[in-house]
Amino acid sequence: MKRVLVIEDSSLFRDYLRLKLQESGVKVFAVANPMEAVAKMKNLTPELIILNNIADQKSYMELLKQKKNDANTTKIPVVIMAQSIEQKMLLDLLPYNVKKVFAKPIKVDNFFTAISEILDVNFKIDKSPGIVEVRANDNIIFIEIAQGLNSDKLEILRFKIRELMSLYKIRVPKVLVMLSDIKLNEYDISNIVKLFDAIFQGSSVQPFNVCILSNDDLIRSFIIENKEYSEMKVVTNLMYAMEILIPGTDKDYEGSTEIIGRKLLKARERKEKEEMLLKFEAEGNDDHSDFINNVMPNLRIAVIDDDFVTLELIKNIFKKTGATVNAFMDGEEFLIAIDAWDFDLAFLDINMPRVNGFQVLQALQTRSIKYPIVVLSAISQQDAIVKAIQMGVKSYLTKPLKPEEIFYKSIEILKANF
Repeated sequence: MKRVLVIEDSSLFRDYLRLKLQESGVKVFAVANPMEAVAKMKNLTPELIILNNIADQKSYMELLKQKKNDANTTKIPVVIMAQSIEQKMLLDLLPYNVKKVFAKPIKVDNFFTAISEILDVNFKIDKSPGIVEVRANDNIIFIEIAQGLNSDKLEILRFKIRELMSLYKIRVPKVLVMLSDIKLNEYDISNIVKLFDAIFQGSSVQPFNVCILSNDDLIRSFIIENKEYSEMKVVTNLMYAMEILIPGTDKDYEGSTEIIGRKLLKARERKEKEEMLLKFEAEGNDDHSDFINNVMPNLRIAVIDDDFVTLELIKNIFKKTGATVNAFMDGEEFLIAIDAWDFDLAFLDINMPRVNGFQVLQALQTRSIKYPIVVLSAISQQDAIVKAIQMGVKSYLTKPLKPEEIFYKSIEILKANF
């Protein structure tokens, strides 16, 4: 039986890799970080090491050096999953028998094809078209599926939903499934069941809190004909779906800059205490501590908002992590700077003078700039949120902003594996 050592800080992703590899008779040993892996590597001498370099470079390079200097482990091949790939990184890894380096988010079919070639083990891989994007906003799990229902990506979906549920501590979830450009037929029924199983197993959501956005007649008839799904809603309009999942939007909601500012300034004396509590809670979670301590200090984050209070709030949240935050008071100022800076993440307000958020999104698309964007909008601006989603934005936050939501949204986006 082939043995694989998986070094991955996400417990849910470790569970997924263990499940997938064991289906093909591969024995999996999983640890959370490179330091734990040293003894395992020497005792087991696995046929492959899969390493997620979310931990700091010093730790995983030390692991690779110890592997190279031990005659029993030096020839073990390594596959690395990296947040980003630079030419210097590839050159540094050449002496350590690193066979593949995958930039995240990883294409699952390419990933398992490479592992199959290294281990000489056949994995059952669904190579049919399919894109699955998953995000959490306002306690709603957004699932966007395009091109087709790929069974492997639907299997990952269950683990991704659990990860988001845990990250945001969602107790009463709602789910919106957006089936884009998909025409289903009777051969897709088994994957439709797999999709719904992933949703219910991952979130424990009640069927009446699930909304399916689709024009496909097969999905509608399938839901109607199956009692366990009959309370799910099928709609053809994204705005209507949002109104179902976020009912009772108050157009006079206290979302103005002045009111938010007064509330934040009034609570200024509690800010330091809240930041310390947030930092403690986040670092107490083994799945995120390495990321916070070792990856966040190297991040460059942009905040584009004409509200000074919002700019200061986001800057203060990331100050203790060591991340570099560049603040821009309007969209025009940001667009001037994007040629000089390469950002890992951007928070973008929709309503700004001169150049608004939608114009910024359009400019980024024109220049083929694709780093993650989190749209900031008042809860009463539901039509703006819908428009942003239609323009390809996957994540949004509604004002007034909560520090923990901003922090966890960053972790969600930047830790995405697949």
